[in-house]
Formats: sequence, structure tokens, C-alpha cells
Amino acid sequence: MTKATKIAIFEGKGIRRHWNDTVEKWYFSVIDVITVLTQSSRPRKYWDDLKRKLILEGSELSEKIGQLKMQASDGKFYLTDVADTEVMLRIIQSIPSPNAEPFKLWLARVGYERLEETADPELAINRALKTYLQKGYSQEWINQRLKSIEIRKTLTDEWEKRGVKEGLEFAILTNEITEAWAGLTTKQYKNLKGLKKENLRDNMTNLELVLNMLAETATTEISQKKKPKTFPENRKVAKAGGTIAGNARREIESKTGKKVITKKGAKELKLIENK
Repeated sequence: MTKATKIAIFEGKGIRRHWNDTVEKWYFSVIDVITVLTQSSRPRKYWDDLKRKLILEGSELSEKIGQLKMQASDGKFYLTDVADTEVMLRIIQSIPSPNAEPFKLWLARVGYERLEETADPELAINRALKTYLQKGYSQEWINQRLKSIEIRKTLTDEWEKRGVKEGLEFAILTNEITEAWAGLTTKQYKNLKGLKKENLRDNMTNLELVLNMLAETATTEISQKKKPKTFPENRKVAKAGGTIAGNARREIESKTGKKVITKKGAKELKLIENK
């Protein structure tokens, strides 16, 4: 999307939002987004009509709408319908407005690109390379990052072979690895760097990336050797793999007298240009 139409428009003036630290998601006021996109003088009626239309179409979207108390123009807090980014984009798809059209075009393009990547996974790597270059990352860092993506994919393929379910179980094992090598849970690590939705690895130094890759590579190798059959066994393997990198981290810190883990993000580390 262009700078003027990227999803960051949700952060624009007049659109209330709430960050849920537990699930790590932004929730946006549906009424506010509808007001901005439709310019309707009666956004609540517009939203009520749209909800009825979606239900008639068989959509289960209304079940994914939550409610949060948000501050209104009178300074008081009232319950209002909210939706996360995924649900909000689905709502926008149903809004016949010129202001919503850029989002629809972007969603169509992203969907097409994902279909292309399914047929030819190399395209995903090429797009990632271009994205990191556009953001201003150095070529050296990009090479490390792309390698880390390859290593991560090898690990998740191994987990799938061992019956680990994508989603929550992947996240739990990742957390075991991270805590074992970095001494922080994934959430603590992101909080240290002041991150929310940003990717943790995109804000790691070369050394942090290398140790994370060592932890994931070691986990893959141990898993291939031990062939864990249960989720608790996979957790033990993940911890063992992370511990190998954790020992390396402590050795480096002992020899250099400097902490490997930094609280700085990509811009503060000058991994990318401050734009």
C-alpha cells in the first residue's frame, strides 16, 4: 500500500484503539472507522444495518466483535463495539465507499501474492528481501535475517513431524527456546525492546540473531535425534536447544564484559535508517 493508504490509517485522528497486551492485538472502534470511511452522519445506524446484512449473508463476523469502554467526546467512557485488525479489514470489505477501495485493492493484491508464494515459495524470500531493503536494513543484516527465516522453517517443519500444532503450541515451544537462551520470555524480550506488533527478530542485532539461530538449529538437531512423541517431550527438547545458545551467550558476555541482549530496537541500533 502507499504511505497514504497503509493500515496505519487506523492510527489516524479520531479512531480510538486499545492495545491488549495479553493477546498482543490492537482493537479499533468500529464506529470510528465507519465514520472515517463512509463520512456518514449516522454511523451507528450504518453499522447496525451492515451487521444485519452480514448476518443475512451467513457471516459469523458479529460473533468476533467485542466491546470495550472507550472515552467519548464528552470525556466519559462508554461501551463500544471493537474489532481487531483482521476483523476490521473484513468489515471494510463490506463497505461500499471510495475511501475503503484502497484497502480492498491491497487485500486483493496480498491474497494474490500469497497464492503465488504457495506455488513458488522462493517468491516469499524475494519479497522479504525487497521489503527489508526498502526499510533500510543493511545487506549484512538482511543476509542473517533471511538465513534465520530458513532455520526457523526447518524447525517448524520438524515440529510438525512430531505432531506439534501450529499456533499456541508453536508459541509455547518458541518461548521455551527464547527463555533458555536469552534469559527472557518472548513477551519480556519484546517489552524490553518496547515492541508491540513488531517482529522481535527484526529488532535483533546480528549477534542476537546468530544466537537465536543457534538455539533453533540445536533444537532441530536434538529433536531429529530424540524424536519426541509428546508435547512435554518437545518442550524439554526446546529448552535443551535454547540452553546450548544460552551457554554461548553467557560465555560471550563473560569474555567481552558486555550484555548480548539489548533493549534497543532496530532504529535505535541503526539497523535501519531513521525515516
